[in-house]
Amino acid sequence: MELLTSFLDIVLHLDAHLLALVQEYGVWVYAILFVIIFAETGLVVAPFLPGDSLLFVTGALCGMGSLQLEILMPLLIVAAFSGDNTNYWVGRLLGLRLLNHASQKLIKHEHLEKTHLFFDKHGGKTIIFARFLPIIRTFAPFVAGIGTMNYRSFVMFSALGSVAWIGSLTIAGYFFGNIPIIKNNLTLMILVIIVVSFIPAILEFIKHRRQAAK
Repeated sequence: MELLTSFLDIVLHLDAHLLALVQEYGVWVYAILFVIIFAETGLVVAPFLPGDSLLFVTGALCGMGSLQLEILMPLLIVAAFSGDNTNYWVGRLLGLRLLNHASQKLIKHEHLEKTHLFFDKHGGKTIIFARFLPIIRTFAPFVAGIGTMNYRSFVMFSALGSVAWIGSLTIAGYFFGNIPIIKNNLTLMILVIIVVSFIPAILEFIKHRRQAAK
C-alpha cells in the first residue's frame, strides 16, 4: 500500500518531482526521461509507467526554461521509436516462449488479448493509435512482433506514431502548461490527462462486454 501511495504521488505530482530532478541532476534528466519513455514502450512488463502526463509536464518545463524543447523532443522520439522496435523484435523472436513460461505472471494475458483484438480491427494503424492509449501502446508492438507484421510497414507506422505522440503532448505542455490557470492546477490537469487517455480503452471494453452479453 505504501509503494502504491508513493507511485501515485509521483504520477500526480510529476511537475514537482521532475523539477527536483532537473535541479539535482541537470542534463542527466534527459537520460532519465529517455529511459522512462523507452521502457514504457519497449518493455511489456512496464505498462504502468507514466506516459502522456509525463510528456505534457516535460513540455511545460521546457516552457519554463528548465528543459530545452529542441533537445527533448528528438531525444524522446528516438526513445519511443527504439522502444517500439525493441518490443517488436522481442515479440517476434521470443514472444511465444515468454508467454509459455514464468514471465506470464508479469505479462497479463487479458492485456495481450485486448491489444490483439484492437490490432486485428485496425490493422497497421494500431501502431499509431496505440501511442495514445495507455497499456495498449506497451503491448501493440509486442503483439505485432508475435503476429510477424511486415517489418517495413511496422517501422513506418512506428515512426509516424512516435512523432505524433511525443510532438503533440510535449508541444501542448510547452504552450499550455504555463498558462496560470493550468499551472496553478497542474495536478488536476495531470489527472484529467490520465482519465482522458483511458477513455478509448474503457469505451472499447464496454462495447466488448455488451457484444459478449448478446
